[in-house]
Amino acid sequence: MTIQERQQEVIDEFSMFDDWMQRYEYMIELGKSLPLIDEKYKIDENLIKGCQSKVWVHAELEGDKLAFTADSDAIITKGIVAILIRVFSDQHPSEIIEADTQFIDEIGLKEHLSPTRANGLVSMIKQLKMYAIAYQTQLN
Repeated sequence: MTIQERQQEVIDEFSMFDDWMQRYEYMIELGKSLPLIDEKYKIDENLIKGCQSKVWVHAELEGDKLAFTADSDAIITKGIVAILIRVFSDQHPSEIIEADTQFIDEIGLKEHLSPTRANGLVSMIKQLKMYAIAYQTQLN
């Protein structure tokens, strides 16, 4: 499944909910299903800078695709990173680098987050793309 198809899937799922309380509950459920990061990767260098809560993200190259794992100490933030990992994991680094994140606006996520969480969301996206850039150079 492509990044765009996964983004559309997220948009479709979020459109099923009438209000933001239901969407928050759904994000919490997504966070519970997040493939957890191995404890050995819960280190400072894997922490996302700019997040109010602690968010660790680890990336590994599997063949020519990136696989992400993550965790957070905050339940909503864990749901946010779960959405991003679902969209970007198991994709080629060049596709991650080129992908837009318009789906975040389409589901209304950024506007329904506190300013600090919205900044954290931007930082998470930036970090996933930085991993992709680093691994893309290894593939070339």
